[in-house]
Amino acid sequence: MPSRTPKAPTKTYTPKRGDIIWLDFDPRSGHEQGGMRPALVLSPEEYNSKSGLCLAMPITSKVKGYPFEIALKSKKIDGVILSDHIKSLDFRARNARFCDKIDSDTLQCALHKLSLLLF
Repeated sequence: MPSRTPKAPTKTYTPKRGDIIWLDFDPRSGHEQGGMRPALVLSPEEYNSKSGLCLAMPITSKVKGYPFEIALKSKKIDGVILSDHIKSLDFRARNARFCDKIDSDTLQCALHKLSLLLF
């Protein structure tokens, strides 16, 4: 009888700062963004891998002209980043999938808009 070797655990995707990911924002409440949608990851990979969480800003295709919207045109996603809707999300439980990588100027703009809310 052939010996069975245990399968190596499947490496799950860990988001990196600047990744655009698809994940489920439900459940939501009130004016929060919900449903399956893209999001910009802000937290570094080291934090994400250790905690299983990531800080992310949802992306929507509905442009409303709010001051905290950031225009986004990537290879795969067009819309606006909602920099005032930052959330801490369990990317494993929400089945996060890599979509694209954001350019450094847009990432810096998102981090700057976030800093305006925090400081």
